[in-house]
Amino acid sequence: MSALLQINNLHAYYGKSHVLHGVDLVVNQGEIVSLLGRNGVGRSTTVKAVMGMVEATGSLKFKGDECLGLKTFELAQKGLAYVAESRDVFPTLTVAQNLLLGEKRTGQSRWHADDMYRLFPYLKARQDVAAGVLSGGEQQMLALCRSLIGDPDLIMIDEPTEGLAPQIVAVVAEFLKELVQRGVSVLLIEQKLDIALKISQRVYVMGHGKIVFEGTPQALQADAAIRKEWLAV
Repeated sequence: MSALLQINNLHAYYGKSHVLHGVDLVVNQGEIVSLLGRNGVGRSTTVKAVMGMVEATGSLKFKGDECLGLKTFELAQKGLAYVAESRDVFPTLTVAQNLLLGEKRTGQSRWHADDMYRLFPYLKARQDVAAGVLSGGEQQMLALCRSLIGDPDLIMIDEPTEGLAPQIVAVVAEFLKELVQRGVSVLLIEQKLDIALKISQRVYVMGHGKIVFEGTPQALQADAAIRKEWLAV
């Protein structure tokens, strides 16, 4: 299994605040990998550093090429997508217009608007509705679809199930599994441990800006000490 994203000795900073302290992380082709940990430990900063949104040092290789220092749009053009926890839909544009903005501009794409509407019938029914009046769950679906329709090879998703009703959480989980079946790898930041363990091939646990555990979901379930120290609320 070949590495799609390889992070080595990643340090990140907000001004003088040193947030990440030498993070090492790998996402292989065809994997769902979850990055777990309590709020404030550096999980979101990790994916923002990958996307060139915060000051960072170290090594970041995507599809074998060193990418640290590239601009966010350059990373997106290489096939790296990011769905922020804040969702960031364009509120005055319709669902259909939001999807149109996300479409790949050159070459063939694995994904089209019809795929999005099949995966999320909720969106098809509201394709002519302004995104700003959608529910939180519908906005999350739209944000996921807008990133996916750009045909990324890896999509990094920050807390996609936050604040969603249980039935919508189940829909999102199935959506993530379908991504992998169609050739898209996933780096998932998720608070809901049961969801992450159910759909991931490997998991990382982060604490104080460092990786404190890496292994299979089964290994994490068997390690009560790690769960108690780094995940228990």
